[in-house]
Amino acid sequence: MASSPLALTLANLLVRPGFGSRRDPGRAFDRIVVEAGEAPGDREFVDDFRALLGWWAKAETLTPVGWQSAQAHVRRHLANRARVRRLIAEHPEIEAEPIERPVFVVGLPRTATTVTHAVLSVSDGHRCPLLWELLAPDLELPPGQRRKAITAGRRMVQGTDLFAPRFRDIHAMAAEGPEECTFALPHALMPFSQARIPEYQAWHCARDFTADYRYLKQVYQVLQYGRPRRRWMLKSPMHLENLDALRTVFPDATIVWCHRDPVTVVASFCSLIEHGMAVSSRPVDPAGIGATWLGLLSRAMTRGLAARAGIPPEQLVDAPYSWLGSDPATGAPKLYAAVGALDGGRRGPAARGRRPPQGHTPPHLRPLPLRPDPRRGRVGLRGLQRAAGRGRPRLTAVGPGPGYGVSCC
Repeated sequence: MASSPLALTLANLLVRPGFGSRRDPGRAFDRIVVEAGEAPGDREFVDDFRALLGWWAKAETLTPVGWQSAQAHVRRHLANRARVRRLIAEHPEIEAEPIERPVFVVGLPRTATTVTHAVLSVSDGHRCPLLWELLAPDLELPPGQRRKAITAGRRMVQGTDLFAPRFRDIHAMAAEGPEECTFALPHALMPFSQARIPEYQAWHCARDFTADYRYLKQVYQVLQYGRPRRRWMLKSPMHLENLDALRTVFPDATIVWCHRDPVTVVASFCSLIEHGMAVSSRPVDPAGIGATWLGLLSRAMTRGLAARAGIPPEQLVDAPYSWLGSDPATGAPKLYAAVGALDGGRRGPAARGRRPPQGHTPPHLRPLPLRPDPRRGRVGLRGLQRAAGRGRPRLTAVGPGPGYGVSCC
């Protein structure tokens, strides 16, 4: 891994005086709760984040900036939870807001979920959560407060670009652009992209995520309350491991499942994780990243396939990478037809400019070499390959109503 950008080196020196609080994460957490607030009756939610911060503090390679990031992650989720619950207490009718027939774009990371979500976002009849909204969900804000919230989102993106300039070439973000549910879900896999936290991994894999998806629905109800109702277009690769919980809370959801060669997927995603983790951990361990994420992604695929059997065919769309990953302009009308939307071809895909030229791979984006345990890693990769159907990709998309169908090979 290349040396740290000068800005990151200076930032680590600047925040190093606060690095000592890592030795007493309980005390650090108590300060965060005072700053962020705690909703009445929310002790379990708060205690879960107390445990997370304690486990995070023990990460051996965590840097001063990494420790600041961990605390910011916990603070944001606690503050957002307290705000959402306060708003619902003040306006109980928020929970009556219907989130009808939402579309969830899922699939392993790097399977064109981002471009698929971006293409779905261009319709005037669709509603995608914007990054700044997910960072601080709230009711419609006065112009001044809205500008302040957007500015905070821009600063977050600018900080990422400054500390990890190559990260934006792999996964660009914009404060006012559509973003994924990961930023709102309390216990997604995001901490694993910043540090190795084995205790959290064990806790995460044993968790029932239904409560997290109920909270996610409340977030979107808050963002919808008092605004025009449009069909939600939502996305996160991390939904794949919790489709049962998702469908318990959103039973009428349409699932758009993106597919790509899983060997390419794992290598590409580990490259992204490597660049992102370099901000918060030193040294970065490529072999550890490969082993961790191969296990997590294999588990997600296994759980996703098990849940898939219970999804009604009319609520499931399989989208191969070739459909939008190569030529969004051609694939967009097919995608809109498959999810039962009618105006996908009029405005064109907004995400076209976000992709590098076809066939061009910048040198620093070469896939990260994977060196997992040969007794487990190869079996895991073969399982992912079988799950994705490498031998014969096939798309069968069924829309709303009898006799409505779209097929693409």
